[in-house]
Amino acid sequence: MFGQSTHATLLQRVSEGKDPSAWQEFHDRYADLIRGFARRRNLQPADCEDILQEVLMSLSKAMPTFQYDPARGKFRSFLKTLTLHAIFKRQAQRKGELDLDHIAEATRAASGDQEIESAWETEWRQYHVRQAMRVITVEFNSADRQAFQRYAVEGREVKAVAEELSLSVDQVYQAKSRIMKRLTELIEQQVRDEG
Repeated sequence: MFGQSTHATLLQRVSEGKDPSAWQEFHDRYADLIRGFARRRNLQPADCEDILQEVLMSLSKAMPTFQYDPARGKFRSFLKTLTLHAIFKRQAQRKGELDLDHIAEATRAASGDQEIESAWETEWRQYHVRQAMRVITVEFNSADRQAFQRYAVEGREVKAVAEELSLSVDQVYQAKSRIMKRLTELIEQQVRDEG
């Protein structure tokens, strides 16, 4: 689904630093999440790329001593903190103020902010949907995917979708049902893999 690794084994491979493909897989998994959250914080696309690079650099420094322990906290919380720190650092650079203590304090304060938490959780859920949809693209035929998109996602009238795609109404319902079931399975597996 995301390459060959579960979440925990990918983190282990990255922390060991012996597998160059691990960083690429990590990037493939989390780049859109980090960029998406930065966009939610009203950053420009170029700044979002800078945030992504900053987070990856911070992770590369932290990973050699990183020990993933779900009992100590979730990786997504750690990633959120690194992303927030990178955002505050970028904003401080834009203002010409690079007080690292201030940036660290802003990061700590923001971690408890309900609006920020809500934005991170929304982006995290959308991240899971995007990852699952990559699998759907491979596992389902074009007609089923189009029926699902038009009926379930866009909310179009089932009869119109059926006519447009030369399907029966039952086929549209079945496509929606099968894809929704598979999406649910995939997302639940992703959440389990995260620990």
